Order: sequence, then structure tokens, then C-alpha cells
Amino acid sequence: MSGSLPVGWITASLGDVCEERVPQGPPMEHPVPYIDIGSIDRSEKRIGETALVTGSDAPTRARQWVRSGDVLVSMTRPNLNAVAQVGAEFEGAVASTGFDVLRSAGVSPGWIFYRVRTSEFVAAMSEDLQGVVYPAVRPRDIRRHELPLPPLPEQHRIVDALESCFTRLDDAVATLEQVQRNLKRYRASVLMAAVEGRLVPTEAELARAEGRDYDPASVLLERILAERRRRWEEAELAKLEAKGKVPKDGKWKAKYPEPVAPDPSELPELPEGWCWATVDQVLENHDQNRVPVKRADRAQRRGRYPYYGASGVIDSINDFLFDGSFLLVGEDGANLLARSTPIAFQAHGRFWVNNHAHVLRTHLNLPLGFLEAFFNATDLARYVTGTAQPKLPQAAMNKIPVPLCPAPEQFRIAEAVERQLSVADGIEGTLDIGIKRIHRLRQSILKWAFEGRLVDQDPSDEPASVLLERIRAERLSSESTRPTTRRRKPKAPNP
Repeated sequence: MSGSLPVGWITASLGDVCEERVPQGPPMEHPVPYIDIGSIDRSEKRIGETALVTGSDAPTRARQWVRSGDVLVSMTRPNLNAVAQVGAEFEGAVASTGFDVLRSAGVSPGWIFYRVRTSEFVAAMSEDLQGVVYPAVRPRDIRRHELPLPPLPEQHRIVDALESCFTRLDDAVATLEQVQRNLKRYRASVLMAAVEGRLVPTEAELARAEGRDYDPASVLLERILAERRRRWEEAELAKLEAKGKVPKDGKWKAKYPEPVAPDPSELPELPEGWCWATVDQVLENHDQNRVPVKRADRAQRRGRYPYYGASGVIDSINDFLFDGSFLLVGEDGANLLARSTPIAFQAHGRFWVNNHAHVLRTHLNLPLGFLEAFFNATDLARYVTGTAQPKLPQAAMNKIPVPLCPAPEQFRIAEAVERQLSVADGIEGTLDIGIKRIHRLRQSILKWAFEGRLVDQDPSDEPASVLLERIRAERLSSESTRPTTRRRKPKAPNP
């Protein structure tokens, strides 16, 4: 380690201040908690849910017996910093051999725990990675990590100060995360109000107040269906003429695929002036128009044009190019079921999109925002098919019922949704910045702690060098009194 240390401090390794190994062995008949790497909450650095295991059902990795105060360090992917300190509730639990269990040999367990949370420790472990598929470090890599060692009383004072600071920071993060959850509920309520006719005055209400007539959604749907058929006929006629097959009559028009219509008897009542339609009726699906991008053009994907996928901007090579204003709806059923990200979002101009998102466009230049709000407010789980690889196929999506309102009302709803959600997005961005700053502040506080700048020093404290000498002496004494077992010589075979 570089840099000068405070008076009374020394540099040691984790191996110097930790016991060589904790007791090993499989569980017996009595059930005990099993701490796996997946049990570690990486954000809070604590042990989360565990399962009770016995000798008959315990995993083969359940071999390390831990006690309160032990520090668990995951050896797999140490860059994720899956570390935790064993609390009193897990006294006598068994831990996975995927951990290096650091048990204090005379220093404050908290000093060890906070050290393995520092960016310096994570960086050092990331340099020692072995393997590609499952990058990991070895116990000897962890235990040779050097750390500053203050006198034992100062260790306790620093750990107490760290716990006080981190408790306040944890409370601040919890408050910010609660606001984030409230924002999520607010977004959901805005979207639900939008598609239920409660976000803005309905066209029927405004028409009555203003003493005028209006076109209800049923009239709009008739116009959409007429436009839909007109576009199909134009495209079909162009195909026939391109093949030199000019039709002599209108029989070819009978091949028009009528869109799926909803069954209103099973649907809830809508506001005045609204009507039920289906995705197939009101949206133009461009999935079938996808043309694979030429290999020579794929490099442009990362350059001139944005790239979209099922859950936002992603990176892949299965691309398709579009130009215009479209609504992208995720096809990946796992994302739809988890609802971890918006299901639908708008894309404008020229862009790439992979084959995990449906590409849709409205008829009659109706706003995309209203249909975007509908998809993001609707639980689409019932339309997802498949289990191993759940998806929202085009055929299932076409049948989804859509509440349709008059065109002017759609524009007002789209504007109101964008306005209110943009405010929420701004607050969300501020919250994200706050949480990131708290994370950086944690690392700054840890840095001050391990530089001796967090609490006052006491000249009467026993120097850390004396503490380390005592730890080493006790270790040598323990090793010298440890019983040794001799191997029995194999018996000679009977003549």
C-alpha cells in the first residue's frame, strides 16, 4: 500500500488478521440455514432469504460453518461485491464453499467487513480474476489483500462511526427509493386514467358544454377501417401490376383479410363517445415488412441511426431499418410479465429495430401517444404464449381489445400524458442522481476511515504492531498444540 499511515497504524494482509479456515463439513439431521451466494443482497451488503437444509437435501457446496461476525466474500465475479457480515440470526448456519469466510483472529470484525466493501478491495480482486465463463478469485487472492490496521480501540471507534454514517445514508436511500415507488404508482395512475377517460374532459362533455356536435369513436373506427382497406387495395394492386397481372374485375378485393373485431359483451363499459376496437383494427403492423439489413450496412447501426429493441436501446446484429413515426411494442414475454420497463415507446425518423419488438403505426395520422399509454397501462400477461421462451406473437396481439376515443380527445390525452410523465421523469432523474451521490459518498467515507481521517486518535492506544505480534504469537501457539495424525502404514499382505 502506498501513502503514509497515521501514528500507531501498520499495514497487514487479510490473511494476517483472519483465521485460516472455519470448520468444514456437511449438515446433519438438524435443519440449519444455508447461505448461498444468491442469498446476498449486493446493494445492502446483507444476507437475505435463506433455505433450511439437512444432510439429506443440502447442496454439496454447503460445507462452511459460520458464526456471528464472520464476513462472507463471494469468490465468483468479485466485481459485483457480493459481501455480507453474518448476524446473530445466522449463528451456526452453513455457507457455500463459493465464499471465502473471513473470521477475525483478534481484530474488529467490522473493520474486515468495511474493508471488503471498499472500491480498493473490489479493484484488487478484479485484477486477480481467473477463468472466463465463471470468473473468480481464490482464497489466497483475497487473503493477500493488504489493508491499513489501526490500534484495536481505534478500530472500534471507526467502525462505530461508519455504522452511524451508513445508517443515516441507508435511511436517505430508503426515502429516495420510496419516492421512486410513489412515482411508479403515479405513472401507472396517469396511464390508467388516460385509457379510462378520466385524465382530460371527454369530447362528449366538451361538445355538450360548447353546444356543438362531435364524431364519436364509432365513426372514427369506420374511417380507420375504410383507410385500412384502401391501403391494402393499393398495395395489393401494385403487387399484381408488378407481376403483369392487371385485374379485369374486382374479385381480387375479396381476398382482403378482415381485421379481428372485439367481443364487447365481455368488456367493461366505456365513457360516452368511446367504443371498443382491436389492435388489428386500429394499428398498422409492419412486422411483415421487415427486410434484413445488408451486412455491408450493419456498421451504420452504431453510427447514424438509433437502435431499438424490446426493452429500450440495446445492441445486436439482427436489425431492420424503418423511417417515420412508429410505436414499438415489446415481443419478449419475460419483459411483459415482469413489467420492469415500459412495454411500448415511440420511435421517430430513421432507426434500426431488432426482431424482438413489434413495429406499429396508427391510421389517419392519429397520435401514437394514446396507444402508447394504452399498452403501458394494460396487463398483457394473458396474451403471452409459451413458457420456456414466452412471447407476445403478432396473432395474439392483434386480438387485444383497445378502448377507442374520438380523435380530438386522443390528441388531448397524448399531450396530457406526455406533460405529466415528463415531470415524473425529471423527478426520477433527480432521484437517480441523489442515489448515485450517496453511493459515492459511502466510498468517500470508507476512504477517510481507512486513511485515519474519520475519528480522532488516542495516543494511549496500544499500537497496531503490538496487536499484530500478539495475533501471530497466538496463531503459532495454537498450531504447536494442535494434535497431529499419523498415517497408518498399510499392512503387508499375508504370505
